[in-house]
Amino acid sequence: MAGSGGGTTRTVIINRAPVLTLWAAVVAERLGYDRDEAVTLGQAVAGMNAAAKARAIGKFHPPKTPAAAAPRPRKVGEALDVPLCNRLVPAVHTHDGLRALNKGKPASPESVHRYLESKFGDALKDAREAMIALAKSLAREELEATAFSLYEAFRPSIPAGTRGWGAKGVLDLERIRALAARGRART
Repeated sequence: MAGSGGGTTRTVIINRAPVLTLWAAVVAERLGYDRDEAVTLGQAVAGMNAAAKARAIGKFHPPKTPAAAAPRPRKVGEALDVPLCNRLVPAVHTHDGLRALNKGKPASPESVHRYLESKFGDALKDAREAMIALAKSLAREELEATAFSLYEAFRPSIPAGTRGWGAKGVLDLERIRALAARGRART
């Protein structure tokens, strides 16, 4: 990880999954979910994205019958699909709030927080703040419509010739901050 010397991180060497997890969580918070709900939804988006990539490169084959979409929950235990970053995230309403489903069970927000801390290290606060600024720079409707394309605009660049699942690249937080400034300028 590199810093600017002024306490603000400029770049982070990281793979794409934790970046998408954090971004989708920030987007979910901006759309009205609380932080624990948002991190489980963010983790699910990153997992669904990885599964789609695995299918595309022949490493994963989907089940023969897709799950049916559930209606909006009215009580604890009822399931629903939450639209987030061009994905429909399976979730369930629990006593603690909405939670994305992970292998059919409610995901643990504590586990996702630990994952993000382990992947971003000291840069987590700066990365989160840059992403929050970007999310807040857009109207909610615009953010909802463009969240995944924004991620594609700032996700870590993987060096040419780098192979392997989970390859690390450079996440440029200045790029995220510049996108936020551009978004604020439009509004």
